[in-house]
Amino acid sequence: MNKQWRRSIRVLLGLVLAIALSSSTEAAIPSTTVETAVSRAVAEIDSRITAIEQTWQQQYETHLGTRSGNTPLSATQINNTLAQLGNQTGKHLALIYVFPQPEALELVLVIPGAEPVRRIIPEAPQAIVTTVLNEFQSHITRAIITQAYLPAATQLYQWIVAPLEPALEAHQIDTLIFCVGEGVRSAPLAALYDGHQFLVENYSLGVIPAFSLTNSEYRGIKSAQVLAMGASQFQELSDLPSVPAELSAIIQNQWQGNIFLNQEFTLENLRQQLASKGFGIVHLATHAEFQPGSPTQSYIQLWQSDRLTLDQLQQLNWSELPVELLVLSACRTALGDRQAELGFAGLSFQAGVKSSLASLWYVSDVGTLALMREFYWQLSRPDVTTKAEALQRTQQAMLSGQVYIEKGQLYNSHGQLPLPSELGQIERLDFSSPYYWAAFTLVGSPW
Repeated sequence: MNKQWRRSIRVLLGLVLAIALSSSTEAAIPSTTVETAVSRAVAEIDSRITAIEQTWQQQYETHLGTRSGNTPLSATQINNTLAQLGNQTGKHLALIYVFPQPEALELVLVIPGAEPVRRIIPEAPQAIVTTVLNEFQSHITRAIITQAYLPAATQLYQWIVAPLEPALEAHQIDTLIFCVGEGVRSAPLAALYDGHQFLVENYSLGVIPAFSLTNSEYRGIKSAQVLAMGASQFQELSDLPSVPAELSAIIQNQWQGNIFLNQEFTLENLRQQLASKGFGIVHLATHAEFQPGSPTQSYIQLWQSDRLTLDQLQQLNWSELPVELLVLSACRTALGDRQAELGFAGLSFQAGVKSSLASLWYVSDVGTLALMREFYWQLSRPDVTTKAEALQRTQQAMLSGQVYIEKGQLYNSHGQLPLPSELGQIERLDFSSPYYWAAFTLVGSPW
């Protein structure tokens, strides 16, 4: 047990007992009284973690129609797993449960080697949190760049992160794994704001459905082959003229792999390529929608009218490769809809891949190209040990103005790239607004 935490509990309990016994003569306080009270408090939090895990595991399994067969993990098991992953990655990991409830917001923090922390925020009942989340999302998803999202971003930070900051700072946490409830699942957490900085400026971030539904194995990704597929032309949806440049920027300049574009982007070809068991990363540059309703309503658009629905994902046997990372570079989610959120946050679990990178809203064709080129470069860096860190560095580079377009050239941390003629000659465009970078979320294993 954390000595400082135990000492604080003892002081508080000592004061209470002193007041209760103040009318009597001196009385000895048995040391076992304090120990019992502390143990009971820890046991209650442990029980709460198991209950949350069980609740959310059932929610995802029911909505997605997929049974994991996993047993909800205890706080001790999660703590031990985080400690092991921290040793393997060199990162200081923390798991935060965010559970909106009718009467208050509940937070539970798990840090390796420390007792879990539970905070109840009575000024943030679910109805109020939902209102602020809706305001946040409505402003940050607008292509017209403003700072109207900041008040909501700041308020959400004060509710979700600020109550846990003392513990995060005391343990030098650098990676936050969010396991979140209804409404928060489609929140762009990277853009939460403390009044001076965005959350992503201080932490690598990831979102998981439940720890028991998350692959806890760590494996290096630097030597992975990339299957890059996509479509730039569509019958009913808007064209994506940057897709050819996006795919070639990944394969030709940074990673080894194969490219399949337009007519070659079919369900049958995707099956064949996955069956070859040669790819650790699958990048799909196409429209994808996480819609209300059953998983059959959510889909990834392939060539022409061909679609891969969310419920069909598991039929492709991604886990047999296994696929370390699935990237959907041009997707959007029905923000705030419970079923769409479950589909988005449960993407990795449903597909059977370890991690997924996808966007909560459709950013822009050229904005996606900018982010993906930077992300794959960061992911290839020798000193980057997790996918969450690669995404953090990417988002930091964008918000700091290191990624921009000028006179038809895309500039980022490692050079420049001529834009395709179809995009026109853009004189100047930077991607510092969270509209461009905060949509992209890592779901599933952050490592």
